[in-house]
Amino acid sequence: MHRRLATGLAASALALMTVAATATAATAAPADKPQVLTSWTQTGASSYSVWAAARANQTAWSSYAFDWSTDYCSDSPDNPFGFPFSTSCARHDFGYRNYKAAGAFSANKSRLDSALYEDLKRVCAAYGGATKTACDGTAWTYYQAVKAFG
Repeated sequence: MHRRLATGLAASALALMTVAATATAATAAPADKPQVLTSWTQTGASSYSVWAAARANQTAWSSYAFDWSTDYCSDSPDNPFGFPFSTSCARHDFGYRNYKAAGAFSANKSRLDSALYEDLKRVCAAYGGATKTACDGTAWTYYQAVKAFG
């Protein structure tokens, strides 16, 4: 009788531990989260495009528990002089928030700020003449601000 009870208790405990381990594994972020974060915060246009596609389909990335929140360009205009900078600012926020949460912000800040500047310059590339010059100047100003105060 005692042996059957002990065997039953041991089997129950093993089953409970298996369920608990599975539940913990299901809620933990995937092991490649740092690599994904790094790939989405590079200066190149392809990094921006992949991040933008993921942002448009955040539920597919929910297991990674990324912080997608944004205040866009903070206290600066999101679309200064009509230049659409808001999505570039959202990616910059994404990098800042997620690297801060990972405890790796200071090691990545310079690259995140450079990525913002490259994103803004790609926005400006759609313009020509004096409008492009004004956009490039505004992008430079935003970049200098985040370098100094971001």
